[in-house]
Amino acid sequence: MRVPKNRVTIRSAARAARSTLTALAGSVGTAGLAAAAADPGLLAVIDQHAAAVRDSLHADRRPLTVAALAGYAEGVRAAAVEHGWQPPAEPVDWSRRPDWPLARLVAVCALARRLDPRHLA
Repeated sequence: MRVPKNRVTIRSAARAARSTLTALAGSVGTAGLAAAAADPGLLAVIDQHAAAVRDSLHADRRPLTVAALAGYAEGVRAAAVEHGWQPPAEPVDWSRRPDWPLARLVAVCALARRLDPRHLA
């Protein structure tokens, strides 16, 4: 049985998006969300960023997707790096409020976890 060419491309794109979000969860999302669960102030920051991400992606008009979130995260990271931001090389001290890019990326992880918790724990 042959699979239509566009279907292979769609599967590959979906796999790449999940891979991007899984890597993001592993680098900052899992630890950031665990810290937010224990710190109401940090949780509020992450929730505010998540609401802004939803607004930016027009989630009120169409559902969020893993691909949209992965693209958004890659855009945030690329723009931040272009402006001198460096992803954390060491474990983050979550007791200090994260900078804007880091909070935004953790918020993307929070939204992604709600979409597909099997792959983005």
